[in-house]
Amino acid sequence: MIRVVLPAHLKTLAGVTGEVRIEVAGPGPATQRLVLDAIEARYPMLLGTIRDRHSGKRRAFVRFYACEEDLSNLPPDTPLPERVVAGEEPFIVLGAMAGG
Repeated sequence: MIRVVLPAHLKTLAGVTGEVRIEVAGPGPATQRLVLDAIEARYPMLLGTIRDRHSGKRRAFVRFYACEEDLSNLPPDTPLPERVVAGEEPFIVLGAMAGG
């Protein structure tokens, strides 16, 4: 079970509070792609909010963090850290801000 922290506006859109717990199914290790696939399958109203529907690329102002590391620019099929897979640490989806 992977714990996912969504930004407030996406929690409101999905109608959830607190962390989301996702079961990731796949033939290999848990990855960003599999986690996001599971989130979008469970909460279809989030389709297109975290990543582009057609290309699958992360939206420009969305960042991914886990274990105090920015995972945003890693390939989507990179295995997630073991502590995230074990449920010890959350996978964090964060809405970034621009400007100053």
